Amino acid sequence: MTDEAVDYISKFLDAATVDFKGNAEPKFLRKFSMVPDPEPIFQTLLEMKRKGIFIEVTDLVVPEIGDNLEYARKLARWVVDNLGGPETPMHFLRFHPDYKVDYLPPTPIETLEKHAQVAKEEGLKYVYIGNVPGHKLENTYCPNCGRVVIRRRGGFDILEVNLTEDGRCKFCGAKINIGGKVWPTWRLSDRFAYVPIELLSKYVRITREQIEEARRRIHVKTQG
Repeated sequence: MTDEAVDYISKFLDAATVDFKGNAEPKFLRKFSMVPDPEPIFQTLLEMKRKGIFIEVTDLVVPEIGDNLEYARKLARWVVDNLGGPETPMHFLRFHPDYKVDYLPPTPIETLEKHAQVAKEEGLKYVYIGNVPGHKLENTYCPNCGRVVIRRRGGFDILEVNLTEDGRCKFCGAKINIGGKVWPTWRLSDRFAYVPIELLSKYVRITREQIEEARRRIHVKTQG
């Protein structure tokens, strides 16, 4: 994105996740993402930081072709050095075979854990593993006392929150780097509405009633 584009969106955007693939290794990006050079991505991150946008960094770790630990370390070090020290959240995402890269296996969990360890060694305090439901690094931990301050399942479902109103750990009082605040609606079981794929086959307005009817049909079919 150009600096002008970042300036424009900063008027409406409070937070953003910027996604890398293959640990931002240039050769990987050129071959598999058609990105000639990752440098413009880094420059966009710097501009977003200057504009006060809360940033999280994600990295899709692709087994065999995009899982070089030295590049993961280099990326984590860049985040620490350029995005405000160790506070920036960083997520390592599990790849699953699909579309034109269906010949590779899913990323081994051990590989993701090695990436997370490298990021922590470089000083990052909020390191996550994504696309692995039930993994302990789905959760947010207090960097000071090590207790869970936000417990998650599947990346989106929040099971437990141990934060004060001003974003501090309830156990030790340390300030947690959370963008915005956790609203009471985290307790609702239907925060996210499942939209069946058949309702997206046409560019039409989807009503709440259509979604509920589709969910009932799926429920009946599952019970049967």
